Amino acid sequence: MKLISIILCNFRQFYSKTPEITLASGKQNTTIIHGNNGAGKTTIMNAFTWVLYEKFSAAFVSETQLVNKRAISEAKPGKAIACWVEIVFEHDNKRYQAKRLCRAYRNEENQIEHGKSDLYMQVAGDDGRWSPPPEHPDHIIGRILPESLHRYFFFDGERIEYIVREDRKNEIGEATKELLGIEVLNRSVRHLMEAKKTLETDLRVIGNPETKKLLKEKNKIEQEIKLLSRRQKQIDQELAHHGDLKREISSRLLEFKGVEGLPQQRDLFKGQIVSTKAQIAQSNHGLKRAISSRGYMIFLSEATAEFREFFGDLQNNSELSTGIKRQFVEHLLETQRCICGAKLMTGSPGRKLVENWMDKAGMADVEETAIRMSVQIDEIEKQVVEFWKEVDRQQANIEQLRYQLSTIENELEALNKKLRSYPDEDIQQLQKRLDQIENKERDLNRETGSNSLQLQNLEKEIQDLSKQINKQEMNELKQVLAQRRIAATQDAIERLIEVRSRLEKQFRASLEKRVQHLFAEISFTPYIPKLNENYELTLIENTSGEDALVAASTGENQILSLAFIGSIIDEVREWSQKNTLMGPDSSTFPVVMDSPFGSLDEIYRRQIARIIPQLANQLVVLVTKTQWRGEVAEEMTNYIGREYVLSYNSPKQDCQEDAIELGGEVYALVKRSSNEFEYTEVLEVNSDDDF
Repeated sequence: MKLISIILCNFRQFYSKTPEITLASGKQNTTIIHGNNGAGKTTIMNAFTWVLYEKFSAAFVSETQLVNKRAISEAKPGKAIACWVEIVFEHDNKRYQAKRLCRAYRNEENQIEHGKSDLYMQVAGDDGRWSPPPEHPDHIIGRILPESLHRYFFFDGERIEYIVREDRKNEIGEATKELLGIEVLNRSVRHLMEAKKTLETDLRVIGNPETKKLLKEKNKIEQEIKLLSRRQKQIDQELAHHGDLKREISSRLLEFKGVEGLPQQRDLFKGQIVSTKAQIAQSNHGLKRAISSRGYMIFLSEATAEFREFFGDLQNNSELSTGIKRQFVEHLLETQRCICGAKLMTGSPGRKLVENWMDKAGMADVEETAIRMSVQIDEIEKQVVEFWKEVDRQQANIEQLRYQLSTIENELEALNKKLRSYPDEDIQQLQKRLDQIENKERDLNRETGSNSLQLQNLEKEIQDLSKQINKQEMNELKQVLAQRRIAATQDAIERLIEVRSRLEKQFRASLEKRVQHLFAEISFTPYIPKLNENYELTLIENTSGEDALVAASTGENQILSLAFIGSIIDEVREWSQKNTLMGPDSSTFPVVMDSPFGSLDEIYRRQIARIIPQLANQLVVLVTKTQWRGEVAEEMTNYIGREYVLSYNSPKQDCQEDAIELGGEVYALVKRSSNEFEYTEVLEVNSDDDF
């Protein structure tokens, strides 16, 4: 999972819609978010977990009061206020948009009522169009980064030591199994056992439903489909209108002198993006075509090996003839004359010898068929090699095209930045107008995807209702089939348990070595981390020649926890690349840390600041001004790709204002609010290469 961006709207301290917070990745993989206590650092960390899992950290108080107070106060009684957070992320070369939304309103008694939250998801295709995912969003998120693991990747740094405390050790084991893929096997075993129980239970005939009730529900859903379809037509019209506006503005930009060909270059980049996406789609199609037409051949290796062994045994045992045809032997017996001229009279020894060749000659057809099959098998094995070459070629081509696409998109964004900050205000305004139109198009495309998802779900409900209406009693054939399936499920259960045992033992030993290495790199103590068969993590010392448990301090537990997380990421990254049959490659992980330096001394602060950018593919750190000082800033500066400031607006008349200097500019951390409400603004720190 690579986090792309996050937007908050009316979520706790953040009034209305915040600017898009784009998160760094690549070589400069660290995003730093500065803010004083109470400004919203913990809110941002919990915004991630709320969207993905509807979970909050221990430090997040008043979990039910999510909607911004100012937004509710300004709303009319009975009018719902939407509170939402949107996250865009990538995984396995696919881009996802996850959005969780809840609403609150003030009732007639002036009391605030909150509704339940809903999660929406869309997936972007190579053509840039957004569409609903093929399965439930929770299932997709759970497969990419399971819910039971979220506290290991989105956590309060000052409380990270809880990970290795006694009451959390069992969770460590379960979390590790999730990342390893062993939990996939566990779930498979559980599902098979549930299936076995179901199969062992006699199928009962479900009574016919109430037809009138079902028809009424069906009619209601059909009306919803009609409304959504009507809205989709409106969206298509709006998109067409925005397309016309974009073309008009682009033409006006071209008319300006002195823009150094930037609009033309931007149009060139956009054309290259469209072309590259088309090439990616074409390569994906070629890959799918190769797999669908020749992929089956890779599963024939055992069958071909078995055939070659069987054919070789026949040849070695002289059970195959050397080309003598059965018809030839029959002719010799009919004429009673051997090829040597001797007579083959009935009952003579010579005739009996020739008759013995009848059985051997009968294998000639088998030999001929086997030879033909050998030739065909040779051809199949050649095609398998060619198949893998084609797969490698297409995958390498897709990877190269995606890299090329990313490069072009980055160049386009840099060019747009130049136009936004161009000295001529008219050019700035036109570019900003283009940005607004493109953002609106993006929102409309996402709404299209959301509508498509709802339409699919409603159509499925229609189909289910139709099936229920037309349902008839089931016969006993299904019960007979269940008996055969019981034996198959039991065999599968036993095989999966054996695979799980072997994988877990191998992985655990390798993981322990990584934890020990990383802990020793950070800590100056002689303690050694140990990981037992239940994945319980402890510290021991061996100064007396015998292992003895260590009562670790808070700082040591923090370091041990970070070493554990970093080791898991390294190990699973390598493991998943080698063992892709265990499931999707889960080798990319983000880490979002709130105040990771609070209780550490200077030495450990420097060590942690040096190590954490290397722990994960992507790092988001939320810090106060006092935490971002000296050794921390010094060690992490080279890794920073994005930087933001949370500017807290205080309604207090006598509030003590505060600021932080970053990159030669001063940003307000605390300032006087322009109204009676408190709220937080998100400010992006300008980098040196913005223009």
